[in-house]
Amino acid sequence: MSEPTRSDYDVAVVGGGLVGSAIAWGLARQGQTVAILDEGDIAVRPSRGNFALVWVQGKGLGMPEYAGWTKRSADGWTGFADQLREQTGIDVRYERPGGFMPLLSEEEVEKRASQLRRLHNQPDMVRYDYEMLDRAAVEKEMPFIGKDVVGASYCPLDGHCNSLKLLRALHTGLERSGVAYLPNRRVERIEPRDGGFRLVTAGGEVRSGKVVLAAGHDSRRLAPMVGLSAPVRPERGHIIVTEKTAPFLKFPVGFIRQTDEGGVMIGDSFEDAGFDTTVRNGVSSTIADRAIRIFPLLGKLNVVRTWAALRVLTPDGFPIYEQSASMPGAFVATCHSGVTLAANHALALAPHIAAGSLPETFTAFSARRFDVSTAA
Repeated sequence: MSEPTRSDYDVAVVGGGLVGSAIAWGLARQGQTVAILDEGDIAVRPSRGNFALVWVQGKGLGMPEYAGWTKRSADGWTGFADQLREQTGIDVRYERPGGFMPLLSEEEVEKRASQLRRLHNQPDMVRYDYEMLDRAAVEKEMPFIGKDVVGASYCPLDGHCNSLKLLRALHTGLERSGVAYLPNRRVERIEPRDGGFRLVTAGGEVRSGKVVLAAGHDSRRLAPMVGLSAPVRPERGHIIVTEKTAPFLKFPVGFIRQTDEGGVMIGDSFEDAGFDTTVRNGVSSTIADRAIRIFPLLGKLNVVRTWAALRVLTPDGFPIYEQSASMPGAFVATCHSGVTLAANHALALAPHIAAGSLPETFTAFSARRFDVSTAA
């Protein structure tokens, strides 16, 4: 995208990954003039670790509002993908065949069933269909499962997409909507100025009426500048990608999925390693071993790539969406499910930001939930 000719915008979005891009795309649809300030390819991008799932089952234990928010986004994904294709001509290959979580012991089956029961028994929970399936039922849908699979949970609301095409479609749509994408613009300071904000970067300053912090890990540093809090931490996850093979898996599995291009993605690690993205062979081996137990044919495929990336997690694992009380017009948005929640960020969150305030329904997502004095 070319450098902008204007110096003032309705909204400055800090962060050009999936979260920031979806919000900016939605803001442009609301008629807002928008600039995205992106750190560039040196950034620690959580988007590198996404699994391209639009996943509902199991999310929200401990925060039923998050379960409802997740379901709402998944339900909106078909329309979201259609709008992107109409605007850009890019098919993000979204499908919603339902998703499986294979289980390798009776103990795992009982643990999963208990988790889903407790999730759906929460007060104010938006319930949805799911099933606990025995081996025969799983094998009927996925005949390539291994002998160790004893059952699975299944939810018809789960799906997946091509996340690289999603990011491309968003940025193509941003360009066609006149959004200014400003790479290599790490924000050093944010200051209130003339009823709006002044964002200072090494490449110059940008002024805007509103500002949205969607900078992933860097939101922790930036949020206090506008009277907000984003207590996020990194969680390392490994991903393995195999060579392309004939289609065998039409359903996304929680940690295994065959892409529309034929390769298989595998990822199932959760590591507290700070900002270290080193690939650990032992972790990769453990992930691969479980995947092969579920689908033995994976053992015959060559691995073409493996890497580690850093998810963005809050203390309880749920998102933060909040507006500043001391600096109206400043917002923070952070989550670890940038693909699943992309439809909501574009179609549900962005209109509220454009209007200048978040409704009370977002109160549960405030970072004030981590304030000890508030909790007491």
